[in-house]
Formats: sequence, C-alpha cells, structure tokens
Amino acid sequence: MTTFPGSARVEMVSGITVSVDIRTALPRRELTPLLDNAFAWLHWVDDTFNPLNETSQIGRLNRGQTIKQIPELIEVLHRCDELSEATGGWFEARINGVVDPSGYIKGWALERLSRGLVMAGAGDHRINAGGDIRLRGSATPGKPWSVGIRDPHTGLLRKVVHGHDLGIATSGGSRIVNPRTGRRQHGLSSVTVLGPDLGVADAYATALYAMGPVPARGFAADLAKGPYQTMIIERDGREVSTPGFAEYVEPEAQLAG
Repeated sequence: MTTFPGSARVEMVSGITVSVDIRTALPRRELTPLLDNAFAWLHWVDDTFNPLNETSQIGRLNRGQTIKQIPELIEVLHRCDELSEATGGWFEARINGVVDPSGYIKGWALERLSRGLVMAGAGDHRINAGGDIRLRGSATPGKPWSVGIRDPHTGLLRKVVHGHDLGIATSGGSRIVNPRTGRRQHGLSSVTVLGPDLGVADAYATALYAMGPVPARGFAADLAKGPYQTMIIERDGREVSTPGFAEYVEPEAQLAG
C-alpha cells in the first residue's frame, strides 16, 4: 500500500483563507476524502452560524424566524453564555439584541475539525483560518510545528511559537466592540492567546481585546494561572506577555525580520 507524506489544501471560507496541512503519511485514497470532509464541515459551519447570512440559523434567529434545534447550535450558544460569565461579560455573543458568536465560532470549528482529523488517523496537522491556528502532532517526525506571529503595525515577524498540541488565537482590527458600550474598541493593536482549546482561546482573545489595556493585563494574569497564556501588543507597539508565553517561543527567532 502506497502512502504519502501528507497533503495540504487551501480554500476560501466566508472570505477567509483557510489551509489544512496534514503531515501524517496516509494513502492518497484516505487523504483526499479527509480534506474534502474538512472543508465541507467548515462551509457547513459558515452556512449555519454566519450572522450576515439571512438564511443561516443565526440569521434566522436574529430575524425572529423558526430555527432548527441542531445540537451544534445549542452547544455553541450555551458555550458562549458560559464564556460570557467566565470573562465578566467582556466576551458577549448577544449585543444590542443581535446574536453573533463570531468571536468563538471560528476557533470552535477548527477545534472540532482537528479532533475529527485525529480520530480519522491524521494526528499530524496544522489548520489555519485567518490567523486562528490549531497545531497537532509533528511538522516532521519528532519536530514541533512553528508559527510566526507578526507585528500588526510593521508586518515584521515578532515571535515564533512552537508546539505539538496547541491552539493559537489572535484578535485585533476594527470589528471587535466593547460589549458594555456597543462601540468598536481601539485600545489595543492585537491580542494572542495560546492554549489547549482553540475555541476558548479565541473567545478569550476577543474578550481581552474588548477590555482595553489595563483590564486586559489583569485578566491575562488570571488566565495565566491556568493553561492559557497571552501576548498583548498595545497601540504604541509595547508588548506585554504572561510569563508562561515564553515557554512556547523560539528564543533565536524572536524579532527576526
């Protein structure tokens, strides 16, 4: 039986470039359907949860229409409520009467996909969707994956993190709002959270960005008591990281161009 050293595919999902890179040596007849199913799942998630799509379940919910009580929808809305409580309301999927789980759903979808690939025998893989990344296994036998984090101002490589089993979520830009005011937050440049569950890391990164500089530092310190580590880049380019973040960084690659 002929095996191949993995396979990779890149597609656009809801306007975001998504790559699935499988390094486990599997027969081609297994790799191709794995990638087909991976992107079918991601498109299904977009069709179901995209609040901008009026025919999605979230779109229908926001319009007061009947929705399907599918298990994934119930799971996501319940988890968003739990994360809202865990962050003191700084992560919030319901703002101004509109349900929008975008701060959690991408990380959740990639986490679910990653678990599915492991169960299918493809334990060595990297999934990247617009800067949210799930790493599993090894890039090459015995070697961890390496991921560059770029400075949001200059585009230069700021840190290189590595891991065999790690979720990496980065939040920034102009779409995140302060749930207490309903206004877009501009106090930080970016927030990167590392941890074992990409959906949770995604929600924490969203919450930290929404908080602004001072509350974010305090909440990041609390998260660091558990398995989630944070790097905050402020508007002036200053960097604040929790001590455990350094454990994932390749020292020789820091501040490389």
